[in-house]
Amino acid sequence: MTSTGLAPTGIGTETGAIIATAANQEENGLANLRGIALPLGLAAIVLLGWQLAVTLGHIPPVILPSPISITHYIIARYDILLMHAVPTTLESAAAFVLATLLGIALAILITYSRLAREALYPNLVFFQLIPKIALAPLFIIWLGIGSQSRITFAVFIAFFPVVIATTAGFANVDKGMLRLCRSLTASEWQIFTSVRFPAALPHIFSGMKIAVTLAIIGVIIGEFITAQAGLGYLIIFATARADTEISMAAIVVLCVCGLLLYGLVALGESIANRFYSADNS
Repeated sequence: MTSTGLAPTGIGTETGAIIATAANQEENGLANLRGIALPLGLAAIVLLGWQLAVTLGHIPPVILPSPISITHYIIARYDILLMHAVPTTLESAAAFVLATLLGIALAILITYSRLAREALYPNLVFFQLIPKIALAPLFIIWLGIGSQSRITFAVFIAFFPVVIATTAGFANVDKGMLRLCRSLTASEWQIFTSVRFPAALPHIFSGMKIAVTLAIIGVIIGEFITAQAGLGYLIIFATARADTEISMAAIVVLCVCGLLLYGLVALGESIANRFYSADNS
């Protein structure tokens, strides 16, 4: 075997790395495109089937309005829908924030206190087993007919997933990493901010994504019982008048508000991941 006498330049390795990076980027781009195209395609098929069923089946609007008629109503009466969407969205956001703070605080308490864990955790599970809708009238009696009762009831519904997910995240931290930090004389606060909390972020945001949907459900249930504004009130008002078109339009707007809040949680997760990734780099 003969030697050329030339030192390796690494050009081949660098070229391979560039090609591999480009291939990975293209694969990620296709995966992202597929993740967007498939849900939109399925939604379009469902809406088209819905429209055809209503049109060809001559279904009256009082039973099931068509997507086109619902869209026309939303465009024509967007001011009324927006007026009712604002209090529902604000109350849902407030309940979600309070539920998240309460859930994380209880998870920290359960993680760091054995006495609190043994006393609180079984009771939290017990309260979760109670049918929540059966307690909604009691919140109205205790707190009145204002937004306080709806927000409190929504917090009561939404905080449990945050507690469970955050506690699981704190418990699943690498024990070797914790022992290493303690051997380096790191304080519990330093361990929490630098190890436990960053490692638990995926679990925390998983609980938050569930909590934001439950917060909206809690507010809507409260508006069903007692409210003078909000999408829940509009749905009940329209149902009493057998105006299915208004009810469906309010449900569509409610879904948009829910997607907006869910998207904000997902955006917060992305920002948090980038922040901690930058700290670790």
